[in-house]
Amino acid sequence: MISGKKYIGKLSDIWSSGIILYAMVWGFLPFEDSNTGILYQKILKGKFEIPSDLSPSIVDLLKNILNVNI
Repeated sequence: MISGKKYIGKLSDIWSSGIILYAMVWGFLPFEDSNTGILYQKILKGKFEIPSDLSPSIVDLLKNILNVNI
């Protein structure tokens, strides 16, 4: 939605579920910054850190859910 694209409820819900799953698994959000503009840029790029202490299947799931190229 911050990119100005048309709102598609199902895709937004899937994305939101990925954010919640990430927070539940690692205990913090995938995108954080005190500057809103920088935060939005991080979200639009879809770049987030993946801690190395989880199974590859969870990492793969999160990378697919939080994919910005859909």
